[in-house]
Amino acid sequence: MFSGAQISLYPMADDFVGVILGALGALDPYRDRLRIETDDISTLLVGPPEVLFPAMRDLFVAAARSGKHCVLSAAVSRGCPGEPDDPICRSDEIGGPAIPLDDRKRAALGAVRSTPSTDQPVAAQFSLYVMGASDHMDEIYGCIDFLKQSGVFDRSKNFCTRLRGDAGAVFATLNEAFCRFGPGAGHVTLDITISANSPTAV
Repeated sequence: MFSGAQISLYPMADDFVGVILGALGALDPYRDRLRIETDDISTLLVGPPEVLFPAMRDLFVAAARSGKHCVLSAAVSRGCPGEPDDPICRSDEIGGPAIPLDDRKRAALGAVRSTPSTDQPVAAQFSLYVMGASDHMDEIYGCIDFLKQSGVFDRSKNFCTRLRGDAGAVFATLNEAFCRFGPGAGHVTLDITISANSPTAV
């Protein structure tokens, strides 16, 4: 299976280059388990979800610690039939419909509740897309039920769900949504926007 994320980090600051470069060291612990390719639009991270989501979290938290308004935009995908299998993406985390939906929701909630705090509050919105599965709405509704119990659910919006809370719990929730819902060997994507230090009133 192939899994990865195209990510772009946007610090809203005159010194945006300094904020980005200062945050890049947060990826160092993950470099041996990720393939990283950067161009002038985004950075591709290829690897298993249990590495992808902590790497994105740590990069974003490092940038947000600058105190500047920072936004991370990410398109995350697994099982795309147009991508080749890649050994670096092997994961034991992904569990689809072979495991009953209620069991997957319980496991996802347990994983989120055991996640350590980063002491960095964030807001996020995301959409889950389950491709090529006849029961895709059952999977999406199951994910929504999990989100409402996750402790970081804020509200439903048109085309997406809004989350708010500590970055640790928010990224863990996104990881669980990605891994636990949809076919285990199927194509699943997330469209994610995460913000910290926004000047807009809550």
